[in-house]
Amino acid sequence: MKQSSLLVVDPSGNEIQSHHADRPMIPASTMKLLTALLALETWGSDHRFVTDFALDQKNYLWVKGYGDPFLISEEIDLIVIALKKRGLKKINGIGVDDSYFSSDIIIDGQSKTDNPYDAPLSALAANFNTINVKRKDQKTFSAEPQTPLTPLIKHLAKDLPIGTHRINLGEQTQSPRYFAEILMAKLEAQGIRITNKLIEGTIPDTIFPFYRHQNSHDLSEIISAMLQYSNNFIANQLFLLLGVEEKGAPATMDKSRSTIRSKVQKLFGWQNYAVREGAGLSRDNRLSARQLIDILQHFLPYRDLISRQNDRILAKSGTLKGVSTYAGYLFRSDQWMPFALMINQSVPYNFRKKVALELLK
Repeated sequence: MKQSSLLVVDPSGNEIQSHHADRPMIPASTMKLLTALLALETWGSDHRFVTDFALDQKNYLWVKGYGDPFLISEEIDLIVIALKKRGLKKINGIGVDDSYFSSDIIIDGQSKTDNPYDAPLSALAANFNTINVKRKDQKTFSAEPQTPLTPLIKHLAKDLPIGTHRINLGEQTQSPRYFAEILMAKLEAQGIRITNKLIEGTIPDTIFPFYRHQNSHDLSEIISAMLQYSNNFIANQLFLLLGVEEKGAPATMDKSRSTIRSKVQKLFGWQNYAVREGAGLSRDNRLSARQLIDILQHFLPYRDLISRQNDRILAKSGTLKGVSTYAGYLFRSDQWMPFALMINQSVPYNFRKKVALELLK
């Protein structure tokens, strides 16, 4: 096979099988392994992302987002419980500040579709910037009990056909409004009165810190979900946050690319590679099978975060048109061996799994 590469090594790094292992290839979603490793090495597996809540002199509750990629509806329930316990009874409205991320983030390889995997990134985001709705008899219903039906959800879903749909918000500018509407609905359901509605901007200078929320899920749980469901939103949120960690806010893709180059040079010393974004969407990303093995050797302490394909294979797959990749660990000769398979030509969908099963023999 002309456009393919393969490398299998034992735990000591000795090559077991090799084929064009140094050829740069499009990695597709196996790129998430690099993003995951750098995040874990930067923050540690028990790191928890935060979101700040504060009150201004007009009794508006301000929310400052710092890019938490896992603010799902159930997490917002925990926020509301905490706010109520701290004595929040009535507010004049909600202010949202998502200035921690640049307002013009463009992800190389991301399409302008309404599919969940094309969701926009933002510093303040709910439910991975996606909505889950049902359409019936020209009416819209939330397709999940934990998420209230909000005005923005109704607006985005109004032209959808009959059925159940999960779509993304479309625009980064919709993200803070979506979060605020869910928060408002949940606050009101808990008896917290809101006189006015929503304002957007940056937190005023005169502000009274009220509550800092730490996500109930630590980084290892978030990365496990990212790898299991190949969540592009989580991957590129982490990619942006890595740039902020080193170069400060607001987050930009250029800052993150520069940071990744620096971290890769320090950790691996690679020369011939390209990282345009952290999820594997870009066809300009390039990694070799040997570079994926480098990642996997460092990832060994975290290997249980990778999806188990069967009792003897832990692996992350990657798929783009004409691209099929597979990387992880094979349990062979009573030990876990890193492997990387990269195919940049059309093959049957299950071909990579058949190759992995053959490698077990």
